Amino acid sequence: MTTIVTAIENGVATITLNRPEKLNSFGGSMREELMAALQRIAADENVRVAIVTGAGRAFSAGGDVERMRSLQKEGDEAAFGELLAAGRKVVTLIRHMPQFVIASINGVAAGAGCNLALACDYRMAADTAKLGETFVRIGLHPDWGGTFFLPRLVGTSRAMEIMMTGRMVDADEALRIGMVDRVVTAGELSAATTALARSVADGPPLPLSALKRTLYASAENDLASQIDLESDIQLQAFRSRDAAEGMNAFFEKRPPKFGSR
Repeated sequence: MTTIVTAIENGVATITLNRPEKLNSFGGSMREELMAALQRIAADENVRVAIVTGAGRAFSAGGDVERMRSLQKEGDEAAFGELLAAGRKVVTLIRHMPQFVIASINGVAAGAGCNLALACDYRMAADTAKLGETFVRIGLHPDWGGTFFLPRLVGTSRAMEIMMTGRMVDADEALRIGMVDRVVTAGELSAATTALARSVADGPPLPLSALKRTLYASAENDLASQIDLESDIQLQAFRSRDAAEGMNAFFEKRPPKFGSR
């Protein structure tokens, strides 16, 4: 059984972490399979939105502790370093790929699984989900970009408390502090995630893919640089067929049919 299952339908790609018997913990070649799936989606101009979720009752329990314990006993730092490098590649690609990436958190998201969710552009969680930066529980430090993503979402002091205690954060608290963006019942999660993905995927491709880039750039740019970036992209959008379609549809009082780049 492959550990990553990918399905694409009408511009929406769904990536399912598929190791349910191990709570979708990252064992074997799973990191590399996830990276390969993300690379294929990032290169596909017909895909507008990507959803990442887990099979069974967990999103992902994080790293395979049994494997890491074996490497630690053997003193195999090189192999452990390869695990770190693979995680780095995954979260970096998610941040830079043009598609809007939604984490559909169907259950426990712990350790690297938590940080995979945090690396996504939006987090939809079931009310039964729990997230945790559980690294300190096994004597390790957060990886997969956790110390970058979490403080930007919840603030430095709150991130410090969550990471230093290694406690699990339930869905209600995660929503309140900004760790997730929306909470729905477990039964509604798939439909709610699909509805959000569809509402984005039906929009104009050029400004949507650019929006991801400009919004993240705003954290680093000063006002003048940000307006320069906005203006460059706005001119590109202005020249597009989708801009003509959108404005014509506005005056014709009908839904626009976007699709050009």
